[in-house]
Amino acid sequence: MPLVPVPKPTFAQKLKRFFMGDLLKGLGVTLRFNVGALTDKDSVAGKGIYTEQYPKVRPDVAPRFHGAPRLNMDPETHDTLCIACNLCALACPEDCIDVIAMDVEVVAACKLRRKKVRDGFIFDTSRCTFCALCREACPTCCPV
Repeated sequence: MPLVPVPKPTFAQKLKRFFMGDLLKGLGVTLRFNVGALTDKDSVAGKGIYTEQYPKVRPDVAPRFHGAPRLNMDPETHDTLCIACNLCALACPEDCIDVIAMDVEVVAACKLRRKKVRDGFIFDTSRCTFCALCREACPTCCPV
């Protein structure tokens, strides 16, 4: 088996290893950022405090953020505005909305009519992309 020549380290490389030059270079970078944080320099440029002080300063919310959908209530009857049309579930690209409807017989103007009533509304927030397509599809502006 042939011998592989191994280059001998130079005197500068030995000094760098002995004084741990790479470690000192990394500590210098850390010190530079910490001094920048202490002197309150610009956080966008990579220096300064770039954490949000949450209880004191509220974070900015994106202008198109809609939040998690929920059912709106009628202010007079305190019942939901949902008419169980299932359009929100059809418009949802993630299929995270399920509307459970029930047919109820109602007497109106001395006639027996069938009416669709919402029996359940299941919304899976873990799969929602917050696109608000359900809001656009709803004829009664029920999901907000």
